[in-house]
Amino acid sequence: MHALLHERSPKLDRDSLIACAKELSLDIARFTRDIDGMRHKKEIDRDVKLAEDLDLYATPAFFVNGVKIIGDRPYESFKEVIDRELAGAGKR
Repeated sequence: MHALLHERSPKLDRDSLIACAKELSLDIARFTRDIDGMRHKKEIDRDVKLAEDLDLYATPAFFVNGVKIIGDRPYESFKEVIDRELAGAGKR
């Protein structure tokens, strides 16, 4: 479901979500009941607040030792941050 939602984003309205669930052969009655009952609202609200608190408004987002890396970055970007953090670890 995760990959399909990313592929179809930002089309995440109720009907689109149910269509994805059907495509994946999920239990549609349960899926619809869970969406309509807002079964996971508490967890979603918690995650949205955390993203807002961390100023995350794009995906993907990574943290390397507290350093935020936003967007689809090449290997070298991660290596640079990791090497810098490892070099600084010996100074702490």
